[in-house]
Formats: sequence, structure tokens, C-alpha cells
Amino acid sequence: MPAVVLNGKELAEELRHDLSVLVKDLKPRGVVPGLAVILVGEDPASASYVLGKEKACKELGMNSFDHRLPADTTEDDLLRLIASLNQRSDVDGILVQLPLPAAIDAQRVLRTIDADKDVDGFHPVSLGKMLLGEPTFLPCTPYGVVKLLEKAHVPLKGAEVVIVGRSNIVGKPLAVMLMQAPYHATVTVCHTKTKDLASHVRRADIVIAAVGHPGTITADMVKPGACVIDVGVSRVDDATKVKGFRLAGDVDYDAVAPLASYITPVPGGVGPMTITMLMYNTVYSACRRHSIPFPPRG
Repeated sequence: MPAVVLNGKELAEELRHDLSVLVKDLKPRGVVPGLAVILVGEDPASASYVLGKEKACKELGMNSFDHRLPADTTEDDLLRLIASLNQRSDVDGILVQLPLPAAIDAQRVLRTIDADKDVDGFHPVSLGKMLLGEPTFLPCTPYGVVKLLEKAHVPLKGAEVVIVGRSNIVGKPLAVMLMQAPYHATVTVCHTKTKDLASHVRRADIVIAAVGHPGTITADMVKPGACVIDVGVSRVDDATKVKGFRLAGDVDYDAVAPLASYITPVPGGVGPMTITMLMYNTVYSACRRHSIPFPPRG
């Protein structure tokens, strides 16, 4: 039986509808959630992502404060901008688009963001609270993965989860989230130094690929009935496409789909959930900053 395709676009639309209703309900109270996004330089992928955030804010009735800075912006200038945004009452969330130019210390920049406005979930305070299981902003891509699993009712309690990739953006936070309540999964994190990767992946009930290398997960590595989540997105040259390339995930989709119980496509799987969870965190921040009850976070 072919795998059930987990459509991130459809779930993102459902969540955004709920958020739009909540944003509308906040306006009579004088609260309009506001997101400030900072883009340094002209990286095409980053610029496209920022446009997606601007569009999402507009569709939800939120305020979007966008700051596009030249690539030669100094670290001090960037830190001053963040400090000013920290003080603004109309800004509920601040996001600095990564990667930053090599001359700028990204960790110092992220630490400068007010932890109460860290809607990307990368501030040390946010990560520390997540590790302790306390309420906080959760990193958007891992949060989106968890929401997809919840929507599909994929059994998580005691499940063997193998995450391939240990980045601070996806792999590490996702491992922490899944091993804690209410999910209680048994999590293994693999990476470039893992010996015999296939043997680890083969025993997984849930495989999550997040390495950014097309075709890393092949059919012989996946046990029948496993749930396969593909976080990776890479550009692959393709002369048949107008743009000369296509997007490919870390999973050999065509070969793995007949074996899996659930699978995410690329594009259209995890990707749409990332921006949606950023919007979710921003609305959550606005409610928290104005002492307004927020719906349970699931």
C-alpha cells in the first residue's frame, strides 16, 4: 500500500486560518501582532524566504517590519538595530535571517535579541527552557515537523525515532522535543561521523532526514511501514525546468514512498510549516506580552 502523503501545505493553511481568526479577535483589544525581520545581504534563498514571511503577515492581518541591510553592514550597526527593535512596543517578534555575512558573529547577534521576542526559538534562554520542558518559543522547523506528526496521528510514545542531522536549527531541538512529554519517543541522532548509518535508520519507526544532501535516505535503509519525514531541501540542476533546477529532499522519494506508511514530499511537506509556526510564535508572543490567554500549544 503506498504511503500517505503528509501535505504540509494543507495543514499550514488550516493553522493559518485559525491564526487569522485569533488576530482578528485581538484587534478590538488594540493588539496587532508585529514581526520584525532583518535580512543582511542579497542571498536569493534568504530573500525568497523573507518575502514569504511578509506575505504571510499580510494575509493574517499582522504587522510586518522589514529591514533589508547591505552585505557590508557592520556587526555594531546590526546590534544597534536589534536593540532598537527590542524597545519597540509594536514589535512582538524579531527574526534575523541566517546565514549572516562571515564578518558578523551570528551567535552574538542572536543573543542580543530580547528573549521575550525570540520567535525563531534560537536564543539561549529559549533553548534552555525547551531543554527543561518549560513553556517557551520552539524553533519553527522542528515545531512544524511535530505538528505534521500530530495531525497524522503517527504513534510517538515509545517509538524509535532516528534523526539524521544534528544542526542547531533542526536536529538537536527536534530530538529534545520528541523525547519529552507529551511525545515520549526514543530518539537516536545520527550525523556525518555515525558508523553504519543504514543500520540505525533501518530500525526506525520514524525517520527524519535533515542533512541537506539529496538522496541520503534510500529504499534499502527504510523498514516497511516506517514514517519518513524529509526536512532537507537542495537545488538540483535540471535542464527540463524553466529555472534550470528543481528542489530535491534528502530522501529518495520515488523509491521510499512504496515502503513507507507516511511520507512528506519536497517541496510541499515540511517547508510550508516553517513560516506558519513562525507566525504562530509571533501571535503567541503578542498574547503573552499583553497578558491575553493563548490557546493550548498542543
